[in-house]
Amino acid sequence: MASSFKPEQAGVPPALQLTTPPVTKFKIGLCQLSVTADKERNIGHARKSIEEAAQKGAQLVLLSEIWNSPYSNDSFPVYAEDIDAGGDASPSTAMLSEVTRVLKITIKAEAKHRKIHLFDIDIPGKISFKESKTLSAGETPTIVDTEVGRIGIGICYDIRFQELAMLYAARGAHLLCYPGEFNMTTGPLHWELLQRARGACEK
Repeated sequence: MASSFKPEQAGVPPALQLTTPPVTKFKIGLCQLSVTADKERNIGHARKSIEEAAQKGAQLVLLSEIWNSPYSNDSFPVYAEDIDAGGDASPSTAMLSEVTRVLKITIKAEAKHRKIHLFDIDIPGKISFKESKTLSAGETPTIVDTEVGRIGIGICYDIRFQELAMLYAARGAHLLCYPGEFNMTTGPLHWELLQRARGACEK
């Protein structure tokens, strides 16, 4: 019996019929927030930024990574919330839900995504940080259907792994969002490399 395997087609995914997004043109509000040790102040600042973005016509608002807590292993357990419990147990999500309802906008921070690729780094004399000391990596890609289209979600270091973006594209995502908290040691190198890669793809 002849084999139906065609080696020249191995690794070529089947063509995907993409759906048309609900809207083809919309404004996105990017809220880059300066975080303090005062969680209540952080939440209030985020709310004000969301409201300002909505007033300027944004239909989708994106918040930065860890917008309600300082970025440190000591802070993560202290500022963590039980988002499934809601209410007083999760003042951050309570605010997001209320603002979304009142302003009738989509806020990307409402989706629950566990960062799949944790950021562990040790550059002698420059920077040492291991998210794995206090955080557990997620295992599930996150896609959310919203009023502006299907969104694939990642967080910061997830962006360095193209397989996640390929998976989202295969699942019909119209937009990929990766909020990030980059340091000044690896951050500039990371973005410079991404811009070079983008330039090469556009040639």
